[in-house]
This record gives sequence, structure tokens and C-alpha cells, in this order.
Amino acid sequence: MENLILTQLTAFELRQLFREEIESFFKNNSPKKEDTDEIGGIELAMEITGKAKATIYSLCAGRKIPHSKQGKKIYFSRNELLEWIKKGKRKTEYEIAELAGNFNSSR
Repeated sequence: MENLILTQLTAFELRQLFREEIESFFKNNSPKKEDTDEIGGIELAMEITGKAKATIYSLCAGRKIPHSKQGKKIYFSRNELLEWIKKGKRKTEYEIAELAGNFNSSR
């Protein structure tokens, strides 16, 4: 265990200590880039989905992909696109068998 040395701090030293601790806290706890939502155009949608530009436009026309439109410009949200992709997750054979087992046992 460390030896503790008790000293008296001046008001200036105490303020400086608090300032350093607060700066350290905010530096280590500031939102990361992935925590903030990014808004972009068709290039962002292409990057996230891996789909071609024509496919993205087709999905927008069919209202099958989340997007916003202002005038002639289409906008996409990184978070909304990622959620859209996650919603399309297909169950594994194991997950289906488990659901089927739960369904039969509840009858």
C-alpha cells in the first residue's frame, strides 16, 4: 500500500489539481466519433451498405431504405442505416430450432 503524505495545499494548487482532473475526465469521456450520428449523401449509404448507387436510388424510390429528402437532395443517417441493416438479420438454424422448441413446449 502506498504511503500517504498529508500536505496542505494552497487554494491555487487545489484549483490546479481540480482543473487537471476535470480536463482528464472530459478527455477520457468525450463522445467518440462512432457515438455521434453522421449525416451524408449517397456516398455514405454506398459506404455503409456496400450497394451500388443505382441500387440505393432504387431502394429510396421504393421507400425500403431509411432516408430524408430536401429538394432534390437525398440524405442518410449512419445510425439509421446501421439499424436498418441489423433489422434484416436472419436467424441461424439453431435460433429457429430453439424458437420451434419453445413454441411446442408452450402448447
